[in-house]
Amino acid sequence: MNTRKRNFLRSPKLLMLGIPTVFLAQCAPQCAPAPAEPISVEAPAPAPAPAPAETVAQREARKSAADYLTYVGGFSRSGLIEQLEYEGFSNADAIYGVDIANTDWNAQAAQSAADYLKYVGGFSRQALLDQLLYEGFSPAEAEYGVSTTGL
Repeated sequence: MNTRKRNFLRSPKLLMLGIPTVFLAQCAPQCAPAPAEPISVEAPAPAPAPAPAETVAQREARKSAADYLTYVGGFSRSGLIEQLEYEGFSNADAIYGVDIANTDWNAQAAQSAADYLKYVGGFSRQALLDQLLYEGFSPAEAEYGVSTTGL
C-alpha cells in the first residue's frame, strides 16, 4: 500500500464515523467516488441592448408635439406631423415626436369639432364631418368627434 492510501485509510474523519479500516482497505480502490462529470453551465443570454437614447431633434419634436397637444389641441395625427415639419423637423423626427405622445386621437377629434362649432359655427353635421376628414382625422375619429357635439 502506498503512503497516500494509508493516510486516507487512517483519516481521523473516517475513524470518527466508525468505518472499519479493514473494510476500507479492501474496498478503497473499488469504493472510490467516480470522477465527477463535467458540468456544462450555459452562460445566460446577454441582456438586450438598451434602447438608443433619443436624439436632440427627437427630444425637441417630442416636446413640441406635447406643447401643441396641451396648449392648442384639436390636431389629427397627420395634421400634427405636418405642423412639426412646417417648423423644420424632419419627417422622421416629426413622426417620432407625435407617436411617442400616445395621444387619444378621438379626444383630439372631439376637441377640434367643438372648436369649429364654437369659433366658426354654421356647420351642418356633414359639413363638420367633411372638415374633420380634411384636417386629417380618420373616418372613425371624425365620426366620433362629430358625435360628441350633438349634431
